[in-house]
Amino acid sequence: MKGGRSALVVGAAGQDGSYMCELLVAKGYDVVGLVRRDPAAELPNLASVRERITLVQADIADVERVAATVADQRPDEVYNFASVSFGPDAWSHPLETARVGAVAFAGLIQAVREHAPTARLFQSSSAWVFGAPAAAPQSEATPYAPVEPYGAVKAYADHLIRSYRGRDDLFACSGIFFNHESPRRSERFATRKITRAAAAISLGRETELVLGDLDAQRDWGYAPDFVRAAWSMLQADVPRDYVIATGELHSVRELVEIAFAALGLDWERHVRIDPALRRGAGAVANLVGDASAARRDLGWDPTVTFDGLVRLMVAADVEALSEALP
Repeated sequence: MKGGRSALVVGAAGQDGSYMCELLVAKGYDVVGLVRRDPAAELPNLASVRERITLVQADIADVERVAATVADQRPDEVYNFASVSFGPDAWSHPLETARVGAVAFAGLIQAVREHAPTARLFQSSSAWVFGAPAAAPQSEATPYAPVEPYGAVKAYADHLIRSYRGRDDLFACSGIFFNHESPRRSERFATRKITRAAAAISLGRETELVLGDLDAQRDWGYAPDFVRAAWSMLQADVPRDYVIATGELHSVRELVEIAFAALGLDWERHVRIDPALRRGAGAVANLVGDASAARRDLGWDPTVTFDGLVRLMVAADVEALSEALP
């Protein structure tokens, strides 16, 4: 039986979904998390709240299963973080990217419309919808121009949100998230690849880190700050889409320098550049966001600096690897 506000978090075991579950539990919500894996399996990201939330196993692309969950739970709020988010995967698996990011989301928003029409829906979008914009920084007014499958399906979902919002008066909005990281980020991403390698080298477990492009730049923020913005968007009086970003560009080189310096290491002794790892045509530009609307309307601000983000990720990786040592 519901004791207060309730929420359904789709993609609950991932980086953003798990932080969202923690935030909602802290605020007294009854939380149901949708996960692809067996709920009885080890889900480390949810360890701190596992006993305080309900987990339901479902692939978001299983439209009937998702609709049944929405109908059964009738949540007050729905947060969707499910996607194929690693860039190279979107190119190698474009059909899966579209299935999860476009077709499955269409099923989710329709399920909300039919079974929980008063619910408020958040969709995690991406700066990749902007692709290669003509101007910087990018704001809510920047035209969409995706240059790869992931950005294209996120753009589709954003347009679908606007269609339902206009036609059915559904309280639905997109958070156009720029890059956001944490110790829960997959090691396949550059940020975590770097912080984990620095930790492993400091512990004598590895000797080298191979990267493709030190000059690439991103607007990197802290994931818990971004899910806080998602929650704030659903508490607003009027639904609208917001860019969520730090507004600062930093290079991979800066990230490497901070990560290795945090452990007293000279990065140039351990980092090797392999030009074959550089992104080719179809890569997004050096995107940087203008979150002034979120600051004005939602009172949102990032709480962790870039330097602080890298250092906390390094510290977490050192701790994790130290615990794993024989």
